Amino acid sequence: MVESRIIAVCGKGGVGKTSISALMVKALLVKNKKVLVIDADPAIGLSTALGVAIGKTIDDIRKEVIWAGREGSRQKQQAILSHLNYGVLEAMAESRGFAFLAIGRPETEGCYCKVNDYLKGIIESLSADFDYVVIDGEAGIEQINRRVMDNITHLLLVSDASRKGINVIKTIAGVAGGLISNARVGVMLNRLTGSNELKMVDLDGMPLLACLEEDSQIRSFDIQGRSLLELDSRTAVELEKGLRAFDFID
Repeated sequence: MVESRIIAVCGKGGVGKTSISALMVKALLVKNKKVLVIDADPAIGLSTALGVAIGKTIDDIRKEVIWAGREGSRQKQQAILSHLNYGVLEAMAESRGFAFLAIGRPETEGCYCKVNDYLKGIIESLSADFDYVVIDGEAGIEQINRRVMDNITHLLLVSDASRKGINVIKTIAGVAGGLISNARVGVMLNRLTGSNELKMVDLDGMPLLACLEEDSQIRSFDIQGRSLLELDSRTAVELEKGLRAFDFID
């Protein structure tokens, strides 16, 4: 049995992680493989980028399981687990050749610790049923630091050329080095506006997989709310080359 390839896309907010995740899904769909897409960013932008309508979210399922457990001591653990499995399947949207799950936004402000822990369990339980799992991670290091991404095979760090963006991916790589020892790590620089920007970037030896220029087509699709699965641009071509160099796709 071929091991599932699980990639997490991480970096600072606003560098284009969601667009890259969507274009990655586009590249995988032509491979005729089973693909699971997880929007692990509470901003829930990947559904729009892929043209997916969200029903239930992972946080909705978590709340239902909590409710099922509180409903009384009469319910056996097996019944609660059955509710969990049914909830995940019910929340999983099937669209254009892939399955989709979104983490959702809690109704109250505060820490995402509980829903992140729940997300970790879902990733572990579902990944074996798919050839590829694409996870659009939340901005920053929280999900790496909480070991939500323990069983990923590839960690894709995305940044623009800004010092802030580069520092964030360096921090993520440093944290991941002590927690996710088996994952490949690679970098894609996004929204570059010229070769001079690249000269100013120091990745501390992290492998550079692709340099993606600012893409007016992606910006236009974002403004219109169109699915990036319909996009045909040089960015998509360069992204696929980078994924091949990363040994994520054949």
